[in-house]
Amino acid sequence: MLKTLPRTSAEDIRRQLSERILGGGLAPGTVLDETQLAAEFAVSRTPIREALKQLAASGLVEQRPHSRTIVAKPDGEALTGMFELMGHLEALCAGLSAERMTNAERRALDDLHAEMAGVVSDGDRLAYIGFNELFHNAVYSGSHNSYLEEVTRSTRQRLQPFRRAQFATLGRLARSHAEHGLIVEAILRGNGGEAQAHMRAHIMLVEDAWNEFAGG
Repeated sequence: MLKTLPRTSAEDIRRQLSERILGGGLAPGTVLDETQLAAEFAVSRTPIREALKQLAASGLVEQRPHSRTIVAKPDGEALTGMFELMGHLEALCAGLSAERMTNAERRALDDLHAEMAGVVSDGDRLAYIGFNELFHNAVYSGSHNSYLEEVTRSTRQRLQPFRRAQFATLGRLARSHAEHGLIVEAILRGNGGEAQAHMRAHIMLVEDAWNEFAGG
């Protein structure tokens, strides 16, 4: 009996293409052909189209008439605006988490942060990226405001390629973990004001790290 290989999802394709674009493997102006990509990933054109839509939402590609998709150069002004909004949204989540998280949620956040220390020590960037998403999701859900959580996740999705790329800068894992530590401490103490301030500062530093990566 033949073993069926797992299909590559639109999210997997989006992630791989975003890494190529941000890493310089796909230069601005490159045309992304749906048929060629479908053959490369061994999928139909449907997940390819979905992946390209997601990339367009992040500003990494431009979708033009007649089904042409072209690698775009990230627009600095638009990115700055998205990071600015992200900072406010995540700060609000952190502040509310400090006030509303249950004791079990606080312990889980603290445990997750402690577990991430080992990943930093190992220098495992890909593993840290996964844990980082879990960390921020925990803060969003800890706000106990489902609409705020939905809006924050949606905005994060648009910034995801840039947030992932910034971890390639030298020493970023350790700095990110230290920034998270300040947020965790404020949440554990129930200090909403400090939690907001530390989270907003953290997102500003994420933007700085992206600019360092893009300029390097």
